[in-house]
Amino acid sequence: MKKIILLVITFLMVAFTDVLASGKNQQDIQIYSAPNADGKISAKSINRAFESVGFIVDGNNDMNKPFGLRFHKKYYNVYRLMITHSPKEVLELVKKHPGAGLLSPLSMSIYSDDKKNRINMATLTLHGMARITGISENDKALIAYYELLNKALAKALPNGKFEVVDSKTLSDKKLDVSFKTTFDLGEDGDIDEAKEDFQAEFEGELEPIGFLFPGYIDLNSEFNDAGYDEFDFYDTYSICKFDVIFPVHIKHPEAGAFAPCTFFMYKKKSEKTVHMGFASVENWVSASGIKDENALKPLRAAQKMIEDVVNELIE
Repeated sequence: MKKIILLVITFLMVAFTDVLASGKNQQDIQIYSAPNADGKISAKSINRAFESVGFIVDGNNDMNKPFGLRFHKKYYNVYRLMITHSPKEVLELVKKHPGAGLLSPLSMSIYSDDKKNRINMATLTLHGMARITGISENDKALIAYYELLNKALAKALPNGKFEVVDSKTLSDKKLDVSFKTTFDLGEDGDIDEAKEDFQAEFEGELEPIGFLFPGYIDLNSEFNDAGYDEFDFYDTYSICKFDVIFPVHIKHPEAGAFAPCTFFMYKKKSEKTVHMGFASVENWVSASGIKDENALKPLRAAQKMIEDVVNELIE
């Protein structure tokens, strides 16, 4: 692997003047809530609702089980992390915005409001999708993806409504961590083998320090099935760490809209460069107003661990 590698951590200002002028929702996270005293809304029923409108459910994990085993505490009767994506909408986004893999899969949390016998789902808003990717909120493909998400929420949580989210001090920056590299293809020039070698090292370095990979999507295979053949590969990972999400979810269950973290990596056929990246954990902080140091420290430490591993592999 070549050593002329560039690690770029970008904190780029993104102007949303059109949004400000129109008065659109400036929150990054939205919470959709529905009554569920009878318990009819379940993980299975939510999965079916999302699949019925065109999403693939890549995972819907009960976090109370591992939290109970590891931390011996439970703060919600229901707390789940769900990951999902719609191949059709993602392809339309990626055609114009290759970094849109940050939204595939979409992460969201499902959690109970036990006092009110309600079930909640926290997802990114259109503003949140736009901000982490740098795509305009007026982008037709992004709007279509967001509208499909809201359609799925309405089907998943009958008689639901959007809750009023307390105003937060939101960053106006696109907060992401990105990497650029080239792979040493060896004598046979096999890009797939080079990618698999990198991924084996990537997983092998992160798993021993507590990271899990609850989701992996070969987006390029889906693109090829749709007749789009511009990439040598396009893969995304969902990355999770219990020591990170547990302290955050206690006061901010809605932060699951960013967890698990989506990590993308792709190479266009027309380029030698391999692109990788993920949304900075500062998105969690700015969107949810996290102030508790017990939550902030592991959150930021986890990001540094991922950065260090990738940087080491591409040096």
